[in-house]
Amino acid sequence: MKNLIAATYAPMNGKAELEVSRVDAYASFLKRNKVAGGFINGSTGDFSSLSIEERNQLAAAWGSQRDSNFKVVNHIGHTNLKEAITMAEFSSEFVDAIATLSPYYFKPSSLEKLVFYCAEIAKSAPNLPFYYYHIPDLTGAHFDMLSFTTLAKEQIPSFAGLKFTQNNFIHYAKVQEHYRATSDVALFGVDECFLSSLPLGAKGWVGSTYNHLAPLYYKIKECFEEGNHEEAAMLQQKAIAFVDLVASYGGFNGGGKSVMKILGIDCGASRYPHTTLTDKQLKELTTQIDGLGLSPYLSV
Repeated sequence: MKNLIAATYAPMNGKAELEVSRVDAYASFLKRNKVAGGFINGSTGDFSSLSIEERNQLAAAWGSQRDSNFKVVNHIGHTNLKEAITMAEFSSEFVDAIATLSPYYFKPSSLEKLVFYCAEIAKSAPNLPFYYYHIPDLTGAHFDMLSFTTLAKEQIPSFAGLKFTQNNFIHYAKVQEHYRATSDVALFGVDECFLSSLPLGAKGWVGSTYNHLAPLYYKIKECFEEGNHEEAAMLQQKAIAFVDLVASYGGFNGGGKSVMKILGIDCGASRYPHTTLTDKQLKELTTQIDGLGLSPYLSV
């Protein structure tokens, strides 16, 4: 799992009913923009607002889009371990890897309990690489990830790495130093800090804005590798401005999903509590995005 991986939206119609028929065009759009895969049924994909059946439908639909250059990771985390296991078993024939975050209502009280939860899920789909989705700001599972990987490697044969979604570069640097000695991958998950992850050896990234601005992030990476750090920083600031702008319309999740319509991929309405932007708002937003100088870097 390397390069940009888009955290995908759950495509719906205007009534916020799932529309898996839209996945074909969506996947083609991502591939056209050199996105290397889709992280489906995650936070961006509103997994907590979807039924198990809907999540499985998305896994099957996205699974049909896999090829040698486009991998699919299915997030199957749930507060109910039995439901997570059921989704892991279903995933076995459809996707390239599975991931789970920590239970986030009754949270595990120790690192050992978290690893047990992950191990039970991973062994339900032993043919699939397993990633732990570390996003403590939403789960409340504030565990040291270097310690987690040590236990996970001992107890989970299919453990492949982390989706590290935390703005903590001390912890990320420690994880990266550990991974450099192995074949595993630490996928970085904070789009606004994409540039900062490069000196630490990041090779794979999962994020919402890779749906919208894949060309921008590849340009940042190119500038960094060529030593043009000033331009790389300027472009990263544009990405941050994009996030702030879209979030100003009632929150990023709903706004980001609505922006897909500007790019020619209608992902439909957002489910509560996220906001669906009106055509008038999208027109206004298009002008503002252009004002940020982002038009040349939008996915097409």
